[in-house]
Amino acid sequence: MIVFKQDWIRVNVIYRIEGTFLVYKGDRAVRKNKYAYAIEYYHKGLQLFPNHYTAWYNLGNIYVVYEDYFAAVDAYEEAIKYNPQYVVARMNLGIIYAEKLGNFDAAIEQYNKIITTHYHVWAIPIIFSNRRSSKTNRGLAYYNMGRAYRQKALYLTDNDRYLATPLLLKSAEAYEKACKILKKNSDARYNLALDYHLLGNYRDAGKNYCKAIELAPMNYEAHYNLAILLRHMKRFGDSVEELEKASLLISAAKSTANADYIFGILSDVSRSYVDFKTDPSLIPPSALGGSSDTDNQEVTPDRKHRKHKNKKKDEDESMVSADGKIHPSDKLDKTMMEDMGKCAGYSYFRNESNEY
Repeated sequence: MIVFKQDWIRVNVIYRIEGTFLVYKGDRAVRKNKYAYAIEYYHKGLQLFPNHYTAWYNLGNIYVVYEDYFAAVDAYEEAIKYNPQYVVARMNLGIIYAEKLGNFDAAIEQYNKIITTHYHVWAIPIIFSNRRSSKTNRGLAYYNMGRAYRQKALYLTDNDRYLATPLLLKSAEAYEKACKILKKNSDARYNLALDYHLLGNYRDAGKNYCKAIELAPMNYEAHYNLAILLRHMKRFGDSVEELEKASLLISAAKSTANADYIFGILSDVSRSYVDFKTDPSLIPPSALGGSSDTDNQEVTPDRKHRKHKNKKKDEDESMVSADGKIHPSDKLDKTMMEDMGKCAGYSYFRNESNEY
């Protein structure tokens, strides 16, 4: 009996204290970016106190830095074994499975467990509540699940291409749920639009590109993809407008290769726009009536008025100094942001049925 108590004390008290101290030294090494020392301390600490799930999680993160993804998976799985509700470990494990190892089914399984696990909600009034963080984690799990489904669809072999549409529909469903939770997340909206674009549902694709642009006006990819969608629908005027915004943003980012490519597309679409205006027979029936924003031909009086109004706004909200140069004011910056956040063709996508 005495021997048993001594063994229990050694394992559950002494080893635990020593292991926790070694993990603490590992944490200090991580903060100093001394990852090799951290790995050594964590391993020694975990030999004494294997239940320390945060040490396993930190070890997994270090292995990701070293791009040792299989070791990272093992570490994250150990963390989850000792704490099945360890959401960040499951999330990271899912990301590694999908993004680095191509095991999309294993990733989706981890995201499903995050979504379906019941978490105890508790709160200290004014000070803390985990309700919001739990809800956000579910939203992120849906987001990553959507990405995994789409990646799985895109990596199918030719013999399995018939599975692409069902997988993309599952991806879109996951992103829809993510958008309901992560209401201000432009990436969720953008990826939902991308799914609908790939599925050929151009109306919902356009609506969600526009919502993504409204949330993040400076995202050139959303402007560019919307422009490509509009070009495919032969709405060349709107396409030119979005390409101009994309080219402006990519030029500001000083990405020469991307800028050259976008300017090339802009040139092609502009020529198509001119052809549309000079040869009405090229205009599709959907652009000849029934829509409040058919544009694609001449500039309407409303658009002329809007352009004139915007020009006057820019003049009023800029500041001319004594050196004769125009310097943008805060109001002008705000006006430019508002203009970037306006989506060409939004009224069309909002009002028209999906004809394509």
